[in-house]
Amino acid sequence: MIAQIKKPVKKWLAHSVYELHRHDLLPNPLQVHSVDETLDVLLNTNKSMVRFGDSDLVMISGRNTIFQTAAPEITEGLRRIIGYQYDDLIVTIPDIFGDLDIYLPASRAFWEDHLLFFRKAYYKYCNTNKVYYNTTVSRGYVTLADKSRSGGWFEKFRRVFDGKDLVMVEGCTAHNGVGNDLFSKASSVQRIVCPSSNAYRVRDRILEECLKFDRDKLFLFALGVTAKALVEEMFLKGYRVIDIGNLDMEYEWFLRKAVKKEPIPKHSIVGEKANRKAGYEEYLSQIVCYIE
Repeated sequence: MIAQIKKPVKKWLAHSVYELHRHDLLPNPLQVHSVDETLDVLLNTNKSMVRFGDSDLVMISGRNTIFQTAAPEITEGLRRIIGYQYDDLIVTIPDIFGDLDIYLPASRAFWEDHLLFFRKAYYKYCNTNKVYYNTTVSRGYVTLADKSRSGGWFEKFRRVFDGKDLVMVEGCTAHNGVGNDLFSKASSVQRIVCPSSNAYRVRDRILEECLKFDRDKLFLFALGVTAKALVEEMFLKGYRVIDIGNLDMEYEWFLRKAVKKEPIPKHSIVGEKANRKAGYEEYLSQIVCYIE
């Protein structure tokens, strides 16, 4: 098993395999749009978006992640969704199949290791007849070597929300847009607050609450693996839905000019009492449903 190989040997192997693919000595059938192309689609169309990151590929391979225990239903659903069946539901995957020099050295090493284990899963379950959109759209700062475009990307995302009535579906510690201006251009914000881990157990309840809203709302999801199935179901019922993933966390690091990933204080705040103590009265007023 590759996982049992000593770390230095595994690192060398991962880099060697990556270099073979990078120099076209091994086939690479997947193409990924740029971050700007991804944002322009969100800005100029009413398309929905579902995003796949590294942890989603772990789940596609049938393994547990930190926030979700694997189950056949979840795995099968992710494999179907990443197959990109609908033109108006764009699918993002990481931009890691060409040159990794856009990332900082530690991130390059991470993605080389990730591809060593999961490249076959991408090639097996992705639709090679499609050009995918870019997961970096919501991961556009802290791991990038060149951060000069990050501010413009965040501003484009803020414009996506301009004038919209938002429904934010998120984990109980997420606090998307709280303490920053991510949603400042929105007309209104309402929230459905869900468990931060193993939310798939209550996915039917989450969907039930979401479907109580009119279709003129723009739904935003930041709910890990669980978001994928819910985004697809709501899209098929005529809603516009965008899976924003860790956008708010990246924006917080951008605002702080962080040089590496660091804890965000609001992510440790749970419950009404703690939120009131933190002064998050507006956040509490936006919550229309709290799902245990």
